[in-house]
Amino acid sequence: MPADDIGEKLLDVALRHPIKLIANALGVPPRFMVDRAKAAGVPVAALVGAKEHAVKQVNAGVDVLIAQGTEAGGHCGEVTTMVLVPEVVEAVRPIREVPVLAAGGIVTGRQMAAAIALGAAGVWTGSVWLTTEEAETAPYTVRKMLAATSRDTVRSAGRTGKPSRQLRSAWTDAWERPGNPGALPMPLQSVVSERALRYVDAQAEKGHPGARELATYWVGQGVGLINRVRPARDVVYEMAQDYAAAAERIADSLGG
Repeated sequence: MPADDIGEKLLDVALRHPIKLIANALGVPPRFMVDRAKAAGVPVAALVGAKEHAVKQVNAGVDVLIAQGTEAGGHCGEVTTMVLVPEVVEAVRPIREVPVLAAGGIVTGRQMAAAIALGAAGVWTGSVWLTTEEAETAPYTVRKMLAATSRDTVRSAGRTGKPSRQLRSAWTDAWERPGNPGALPMPLQSVVSERALRYVDAQAEKGHPGARELATYWVGQGVGLINRVRPARDVVYEMAQDYAAAAERIADSLGG
């Protein structure tokens, strides 16, 4: 079945539910996605890792941009969030007004405040939720995340076929060694990796030492700021408190 046909069938499923947003990554959304979402009154968002990508997305008709820096977990580019956000804001302003959300390494309220100062309308977070009580992250991987520093992540194609940031492990190291067979193109690499990594998760939880070395999952560099398991509501509350404190510091610096 052609990719567009599969995409339309998946969109049929999504639009049968009361969704509030549909987001696209890894390229410009197909025309049918934009047209059908708008007809249903559902805003379309797009993740971008470079300002030229943002321009293409705005010209394609998206309603919201997520400027995702290289610090982010999962598929990401090479430009840092601090640089990418103002680049994207400036690049799309002459075309039309589009809200830009900052993403990549953001796990605290003070980082939210920094994103607003850079020109973002808000933030898009991911990694901070992976160690919450409600997360479905494999238990041993949660423990690895809590012990990790911001230098314990790596961009590797060994999981999906495209570079994506994840916890560095024996799995990611093996795919980067000289002489390895190289990752298959997306989506074939996922056929190789996902079933194996789910088995690794199960064995790691049972205490298998080799599996524990292999265990990995997508996560951003913000993992270095995550050091305990919390309910999601506490994450929201603490981020709000931290944001307010950061806003006060900014106001104080202006003599306000």
